[in-house]
Amino acid sequence: MWAVKVLAAMSGGVDSALAAALAVEAGHEVVGVHMALLRNRKLFREGSRGCCSIEDSLDARRVADKLGIPFYVWDLSESFQETVVSDFIAEYEAGRTPNPCIRCNEHVKFSTLANRAAALGFDAVATGHYAQIIDGELHRSNNYEKDQSYVLAVAGPDRLGHSLFPLGGFSSKADVRAEAARRGFAVSNKPDSYDICFIPDGDTRGFLRDRLGSRPGAIVDETGSEVGQHDGAYAYTVGQRKGLYLGRPAADGQPRYVLNVDPASNIVTVGPRHLLAVTTIYGIDPVWYVDPPLPGRHLEAAIQVRAHGREVPSQISVDGDRLRFDLINDQLAGIASGQSIVAYQGTRVILQATVS
Repeated sequence: MWAVKVLAAMSGGVDSALAAALAVEAGHEVVGVHMALLRNRKLFREGSRGCCSIEDSLDARRVADKLGIPFYVWDLSESFQETVVSDFIAEYEAGRTPNPCIRCNEHVKFSTLANRAAALGFDAVATGHYAQIIDGELHRSNNYEKDQSYVLAVAGPDRLGHSLFPLGGFSSKADVRAEAARRGFAVSNKPDSYDICFIPDGDTRGFLRDRLGSRPGAIVDETGSEVGQHDGAYAYTVGQRKGLYLGRPAADGQPRYVLNVDPASNIVTVGPRHLLAVTTIYGIDPVWYVDPPLPGRHLEAAIQVRAHGREVPSQISVDGDRLRFDLINDQLAGIASGQSIVAYQGTRVILQATVS
């Protein structure tokens, strides 16, 4: 890409720091911005958990100062609360399984942030995501282990067409850290953040209980027999095995998994793992990167239904107002409504949809 005016999203971590540096070194006119996403930001982050602390913004500012670029902190907490946190709570309450990172990319980083950037005259937004834009198409990163094309696909080709992912060509995180260290960035050895940023203690069930309250109900097995009690069906997701606390063991002695969450009846159904297996998945709200197949036709592609999940060959067709994904000589287990499906042909993203 020729020299353009670039807004570099700087989280305070090593990835976004190096991405900003590479944008500067490519000759772009770069301005750094740190997104303050949480309404009650802590002074320090809790080790590797969470992000968006005041410490993180200061780390980002130090990198910007070293690069000699302007730096600002933008308060996007209202947009984040409305489109990510509130959505997360509502989806779990409805018995679905959301991915907040996908919602953040869709509504905050590549919507609110991108729109502000465009309004201020920026040509592109640079981030530290591991992905590649090749000939205007979204592709996996060279670092397959860290690849983030799965969570970026929801943004769509138009918005990603104004994005830069300078780290997409790196084959390892060690290489990224080494390049950051070579440039003298103190964040070169900063731990990666993980878990849900607005639940830094990792207690998703407790977070939901504090906001949705106690709603006791029954846990039943596949025959309808009660095998336990829960404090809120919203705290369970299809495919879950741990944290069921069942009072009656299965007759065969095998572990039980969540098969269904019914918010209307407040009943959680559990059973053996083989009952989770599916060979057909339906999706809604597609984001296309290629032309959809005509009625009666299909596309062949590999689909991924979890971040860093395995690829599964499938045939994709249009079925009324939904998409149908028929798995080819394979099956998946624990597919939950609300999950994201991303389809690939080779390394190229061709489609994103939501499990219906």
